Amino acid sequence: MTYQDTLDYLFARLPMFQRSGPAAYKANLDNTLALSRHLQQPEKKFRSIHIAGTNGKGSVAHMIASILQEQGYKTGLATSPHLKDFRERIKIDGQPVPESVVTAFVKEHKAYLDKLQPSFFEATMAMTFDYFANSQVDIAVVETGLGGRLDSSNILTPALSVITNIGYDHAYLLGPGLEDIAREKAGIIKPNIPVVIGRRQPDIHHVFEHVANEHHSPLYVAGDIFSVKSPPEPDYAGKSNMSVHVIHQGISYTYCLDLLGDYQADNLLTALTACKLLNDNNVLKLYEEAIKRGLQQVVKNTGLMGRWQFLGEHPTVICDTGHNADAIQRITKQLQRIPHETLRIVLGMMDDKDRDPILELLPPDAIYYFCCPDIPRGLAADQLLSEAAAYKLSGKALPTVKKAFEEAISDASFNDLIFVGGSTFVVSEVL
Repeated sequence: MTYQDTLDYLFARLPMFQRSGPAAYKANLDNTLALSRHLQQPEKKFRSIHIAGTNGKGSVAHMIASILQEQGYKTGLATSPHLKDFRERIKIDGQPVPESVVTAFVKEHKAYLDKLQPSFFEATMAMTFDYFANSQVDIAVVETGLGGRLDSSNILTPALSVITNIGYDHAYLLGPGLEDIAREKAGIIKPNIPVVIGRRQPDIHHVFEHVANEHHSPLYVAGDIFSVKSPPEPDYAGKSNMSVHVIHQGISYTYCLDLLGDYQADNLLTALTACKLLNDNNVLKLYEEAIKRGLQQVVKNTGLMGRWQFLGEHPTVICDTGHNADAIQRITKQLQRIPHETLRIVLGMMDDKDRDPILELLPPDAIYYFCCPDIPRGLAADQLLSEAAAYKLSGKALPTVKKAFEEAISDASFNDLIFVGGSTFVVSEVL
């Protein structure tokens, strides 16, 4: 099998949530446990940090991985979805898994995969754990795919569990209510393993307290340990860094991030708390110098893409993969702070998404270029245009993401601002 043959097999033969939606979601860990036994339980052969949450889990995972790398640890990083290449999902020290490893894994285990018929994510997570174990990583940072309790990554017994925050994304699978979603995410809490909650959300915090108490797991809230002293200071001119002033135990610290979204301040507090607990519990030794270097070089060290990423100047072009109400609210506020003449938004969404809470947050004074991502779940551009009109959002419907982006660029003047988002897959196609 060539690498392309392998990808065709993984994408076409195995159910994939990103493309197929709920049909690919497995509401149990049966296949995951079977794959683990088949591979001789690779997840037990390395230390790990397990991260769940509605927003921010990818950024927090990349921040922590970058810090671990700067400290000199051989660091695995497992995230999803990918934007350009499948291999982005599985990295060691920022380097994507080699094509040869992906091909060899599928070739060696294809007969078993054909028999078991796991989902795409189940097979990918098995490949990830096998690669990390064979490579003898010092520690792996593993992001859940969807939810937590029944996620294929949840056979780990980590050194630390992290839950960033809870919102209504995927409520049709994890909900319906916020407490239900929190309970699913809390499923990654393991007996006697400390857990970090990124943000105290009063309406649902009792869910985490209850599960943590049941498991005798020490519970920490990042926002109670570290706080942001003043609003982040993004460097819009240089588009290269953002300064965040943080207070811990009455002492002020300044961290320079190469991630420019204002929302990264919350993620920073979560990452700092995770590092503190790894130190306090003697899991790893992380010095302040490595923490500062790691935060300043997240993109360089890990290859993170699609988080408030600048794609061009004059006009300014920014993309972000945030695709639920909480993320869109933060994105919209930050867009308003960037000097510009006309705001142009290239927007595409999924047909199984609850779109109204998002559409009502988007600025009505922008010009929209509605488009349909090139996957089966993509919402038709004409339908999105029609739905958006109810919220006084106006523009035009274009048949593809590429066409929408090209028209936005063509229409824009020197001082305009173009934002690309609404879906991970819109950003993926533009990148």
